[in-house]
Amino acid sequence: VHLVESGGGLVQTGGSLRLTCASSGRTDSIYEVGWFRQAPGKKDEFVSGITFAGNNTHYADSVKGRFTISRDTAKNTVYLQMNSLKPEDTAVYVCAADLSAPMSTNPTVYNYWGQGTQVTVSS
Repeated sequence: VHLVESGGGLVQTGGSLRLTCASSGRTDSIYEVGWFRQAPGKKDEFVSGITFAGNNTHYADSVKGRFTISRDTAKNTVYLQMNSLKPEDTAVYVCAADLSAPMSTNPTVYNYWGQGTQVTVSS
């Protein structure tokens, strides 16, 4: 499974971005795609996840009500719509694929990772 993120950039506080995670290869083996973020000096943080088949979703408390995850199974693509962005959302956002149930916020259970896309929110 190969994952490629896009859509990051620089945005002002309150702005929006939509991240894309395009998957290829054995996509039929993917159970869940998750988004994580990595900020300097901080632990990797789970942001959101979605199951490929059932469209079940979950979110970190810090992004609930602001971020929306969705997927297009025909395109093997997962999106993360990020609204009302805050400076503390600044990080490298990375998508990852988990091949096994159940849904998880634990990065160690994810099997494949993309390279990440930088999101910077200016104050």
